[in-house]
Amino acid sequence: MAKGDLPVLIGVGQSLSQWDGKSGPAGAPSPLSLMADASKTALADTGAAGITAAIDTIAVVRIFEDSVGRAAHPHGHNTNLPGTLARETGTAPARLIYETVGGQSPQALVNEMARRIHEGEIEAVLISGSEANRASKGARKHGVEINWADGADAPYEDRGMGPMMLSREEIKHGLIAPAYFYALFENAVAAREGRSRSAHRRAMGELFQPFSAVAAKNKYAQFPQEHDVAFLSTPSRENYEYADPYLKWFIAQDAVNQGAAAILVSSSKADELGVPQDKRVYLHGGGDAGDDLISLRPVIDRSWAMDTAVGRALAQAGKSAADMAHLDLYSCFPVAVFSSCAALGLDWKTDKRALTLTGGLPFFGGPGNNYSLHGIAEMANTLRRNKGTFGLVLANGGWMTKESAGVWSTTAPKVFTPAESAAKAKDKVEVAIVSGNAVLETFTVTHGKEGPERGIIFARLPDGRRVIANTAGPAELAILREDASPVGRKVAVTAKDETAAFRFA
Repeated sequence: MAKGDLPVLIGVGQSLSQWDGKSGPAGAPSPLSLMADASKTALADTGAAGITAAIDTIAVVRIFEDSVGRAAHPHGHNTNLPGTLARETGTAPARLIYETVGGQSPQALVNEMARRIHEGEIEAVLISGSEANRASKGARKHGVEINWADGADAPYEDRGMGPMMLSREEIKHGLIAPAYFYALFENAVAAREGRSRSAHRRAMGELFQPFSAVAAKNKYAQFPQEHDVAFLSTPSRENYEYADPYLKWFIAQDAVNQGAAAILVSSSKADELGVPQDKRVYLHGGGDAGDDLISLRPVIDRSWAMDTAVGRALAQAGKSAADMAHLDLYSCFPVAVFSSCAALGLDWKTDKRALTLTGGLPFFGGPGNNYSLHGIAEMANTLRRNKGTFGLVLANGGWMTKESAGVWSTTAPKVFTPAESAAKAKDKVEVAIVSGNAVLETFTVTHGKEGPERGIIFARLPDGRRVIANTAGPAELAILREDASPVGRKVAVTAKDETAAFRFA
């Protein structure tokens, strides 16, 4: 193994199934089958006859069922996804890795494996991931038996689920779903921009309409239908309210059967295998960063982790945001895109560049932790068609908690510098569950089948501490549901035990 070699991406693949249980068990996909299909496509995409034998490492992005504590495995448990993927692809890697939780994983794994290749530790890695939530939901709905149980004897490195991304205080106040956290960010952005709920929904619709147009033309999209701004920004039976200000189609859709894969090797191995030059895509810069619990972050209307990861990747590549001809920005919710545009200094209203190559998580589909591996695959193919240009992929985990960015091009860098260890946020605010007067900082209203259910707020006490509270009654909920933003209004907080309620002063 040659130390100091350039890492190079030489193969990508994607897979898709629309199976939803309506037609019986025939053709039902599994996480393993979707990974295997995408991986075989990636191996073939390299154009190298010896690539299968050359793979010395497999890294698998963690699937949904293994990303939630005590989650059920309703169709049986594959206890060794990396090992069974090796079996299905006919590879014999010495190293098997099962990555930790988070949508940052695909680009973070690329950044890590690029470093390992550069250091001469490995020569050829297959990175793959998938989700088959559509199949799982469909099978249960239609009473179809499918079996995902499998395993392999090969030892593998299980990196676990990582640290908790929720605090006791957040959980106690009902902050338990990603949409609730992102809605707090979203309403902070709306307040900063001076937008009412309806105006911000219009802005979110204008942001996401082009995403749906891209998805409509993508053969790997799970929901290939273009929507207009009016549909996206207006509550309806097909686009119901979930957590203010979000409607259904502003949210990543996880009912997907999608897989993706990418193959990185050393430049020496690529030469040895005879990989054509027109297949080679190079990583020029990588950046990783992790933020604190949302309730501890000083700033709620943008993302420090995104700013840091993007800045590091561009600086390492020696490029600016203006040099990026192609972008795939993580789009689980509109605020993730608003925040990444801010990190790039990009005006989403006037910039002519597409912000997604896939169509984004609400329209292309949101395959759990693995979405950005599709973004990397699309980026590789886009750069191959537009040689010499540069592109940036931004991958996001948690609630803008873990970020990973990569700058790519078909032009080889003169030198390669591995990405630094992930930066960690240092500044934080103190959370206090106490009684007192405060100023509303941001909020959301969660919805159930019968309509609005609970208002959750962040507010700042006079000494700068943050308090989390719930609505005290219907009067507070009604004010939060008014079109005008309540951010900045005074509230009176009453704490009891581990929770607090508020009333508008």
